[in-house]
Amino acid sequence: MRGELAGSQISALLEAVPGIANVLRNPVADAIVNMIRAGARIGEFRIEDGDELVEYAVRRSMIRADEGERLLAEVRQAIRPKRASKSKTRTKRQAKRSRASASRKTSRPKKESASRRPHR
Repeated sequence: MRGELAGSQISALLEAVPGIANVLRNPVADAIVNMIRAGARIGEFRIEDGDELVEYAVRRSMIRADEGERLLAEVRQAIRPKRASKSKTRTKRQAKRSRASASRKTSRPKKESASRRPHR
């Protein structure tokens, strides 16, 4: 009886306070959702999600702590060059765009306004 009462109170609280379900959500559930999105390439991989899932697996004795540490070290090493190359690509793209816009500005002849034209 006591569990039923607590369950109904929690349900009432979730209905009464909008957005509280998001606050009470399990961080492991968030990590799983984010990892699925990253796997489908509709989201970006976040190392924090990997940390959360490895911690969960270690707590539940699914993997050993040393195995989890090795896995996370491997992942960190793998994503470091990718993120650095992404930022290099991004800065190269930005530099190319700024050079292109600068050359467009200098190569265009300036239009003279009607007030600046010489009178005949």
